[in-house]
Amino acid sequence: MRPNPEALYRQAWALQQAGKAAEAVAAYQRLLAVHADLPDCWYNLGLLLRQLGRFEPALAAYQQALARGVGTPEEVHLNRGVIYADGLQQPDAAERELQAALRLNTRYLPALLNLGNLQEDRGRREAAATCYERILAIDPAHAEALARLAGLARVSGADDALVLRLRAALARPGLATADAASLGFALGRLLDACGAYEQAFVAYMEANRQSRASAPAAARYDRECHERLVTGLIEFFTPQRCRELAADTEATPLFICGMFRSGSTLVEQVLAAHPRVTAGGEIDFIPGVVQAELAPYPASLGRLGPAAMGKLAARYQQRLTTLFPAADRVTDKRPDNFLHIGLIKAMFPRARIVHTRRAPLDNCLSVLFLHLDQGMAYATDLMDIGHYYAQYRRLMAHWQSLYGADILDFDYDAFVREPRPATERLLAHCGLDWNDACLDFHEVRNAVRTASVWQVREPLYQRSSGRARNYEKQLAPLAAWLESNP
Repeated sequence: MRPNPEALYRQAWALQQAGKAAEAVAAYQRLLAVHADLPDCWYNLGLLLRQLGRFEPALAAYQQALARGVGTPEEVHLNRGVIYADGLQQPDAAERELQAALRLNTRYLPALLNLGNLQEDRGRREAAATCYERILAIDPAHAEALARLAGLARVSGADDALVLRLRAALARPGLATADAASLGFALGRLLDACGAYEQAFVAYMEANRQSRASAPAAARYDRECHERLVTGLIEFFTPQRCRELAADTEATPLFICGMFRSGSTLVEQVLAAHPRVTAGGEIDFIPGVVQAELAPYPASLGRLGPAAMGKLAARYQQRLTTLFPAADRVTDKRPDNFLHIGLIKAMFPRARIVHTRRAPLDNCLSVLFLHLDQGMAYATDLMDIGHYYAQYRRLMAHWQSLYGADILDFDYDAFVREPRPATERLLAHCGLDWNDACLDFHEVRNAVRTASVWQVREPLYQRSSGRARNYEKQLAPLAAWLESNP
């Protein structure tokens, strides 16, 4: 007797709703093994596999949904495009999927928005702007498209038509807080760029207020909790513990980390200009295992040893091989990996780490002025940023005491003043021969998935160094606090 498909579906759906992704995957697979002609179940299976990071099986499940006549094929192509762009770092394939979605529905705004974002990642300014303009032609009130379009623009002054357009959009009744945040950050950027600093700071502060208002309560920054985390890392990773955990591997992966907005994307582009190096971007492997299988972290590491670290190292290397099968050296430019340098060095005792840093006030201001993910809850409040920065300095001092020879401090401000000596030190630290192409990093044409996408495509400039001087009055409380909390 064949299993009842309705009962199997109810079981799979209940597990999915309960957030039990792995169990729901198994339930859908049991259902589809005997009742394969269920396109919506294939879609759900693809969604769950994507959540679990099983990208190739997810693509196959989505393809089955398409082949069996799923009711919203444009949405399936959109999801496949996200997997190719974010999970597999294959921008050409991502673009094909998004274009396929738009052939099915020319007015499908999520695909147009994602395509615009992808074109930005690839350095195609005009193509990105065209996507955002198409969205606004269909929906003139689309806040994110307007914010993105403004992010590509240059204005002549605070009374520019685009500035006025953003102000008008922000004044619309009933505007969602998330949309107000996006528009406010775009307005702040334009005002800052044209030298209207007082107005820019007001716009940015309001944008951050709206961002906080749109975030779930769980996303609020807890200073005491973060201090406990840093203290726990410092107390756990002692010289003896580091020796006891170290895996037996000769691999020398390249990690670039530090505060967000400290120059990590620039460093990755410099290295990616070298013929032996491939830019890996912000690989989520280390934070992923910390949040999932290694929780509670770092206490869980006390039960593990070199063999477990070796298995994690092998899985990490397999991820790199899957993403970049032809690469010689791959950079992992996840800035907040500075929290996990102890784990990284346990997995890879010979890992080379580049720690990017810049003038503290410039760094903190740049974080405040960027619309970061709500998971970085500290980033929406000036003094929370200062607190996080002080804890970052405390933790980096500990890592330096343990692994100083393997950590290169890369000073952004020194680099923009005199790039060649800094580049020479960088390449030597990474075990790479000198290559003149590294000074022409702006000519590298890889996809860049960070807020620095346009800066790193320009020849080197110094306008971001010393930027805090434009906001000396507004930053005075932070400057005083950082001075008293070194």
